[in-house]
Amino acid sequence: MPTSTLHDALLTPERRPQAVDALVGVVDAEVQSKSGLGGAAIKTAYGASKKIDARLAHKAVGRMLPDFLAALEPYWAQSTGDFGATLVARQDEVAESLLAVTDQRADNPAHAAVAKVYGMIRPKAKQHVTAALPRLGATLQSLAG
Repeated sequence: MPTSTLHDALLTPERRPQAVDALVGVVDAEVQSKSGLGGAAIKTAYGASKKIDARLAHKAVGRMLPDFLAALEPYWAQSTGDFGATLVARQDEVAESLLAVTDQRADNPAHAAVAKVYGMIRPKAKQHVTAALPRLGATLQSLAG
């Protein structure tokens, strides 16, 4: 399926802003889809991060995008059709790869308050990341395709 790498397709100066906006859209949609007490905690944490800096999600995705794409590149190279399905088929491994990127950033945060919020939601992060994989894969496939 892939004719180029995710890096080559999404990190050009023309495409990168579109990719960041689309991926922040994935985050926003995933946060809004959460329900129950856990969902309320996620929504509260995300809302708190926006109060710290309204563009924090855009900045964070923008800074981490090259590392996220590098983590996803092996799966992209193996995908033969539906990238979301490819990610879901290896969800544990993919989630750990993506969380390694955010964990590394959380170890050296630009904002101590953001690191504190991340620390609060990190124990359940893998379940949220795996839930987001179909939407993430579809978004990346659409952007890179």
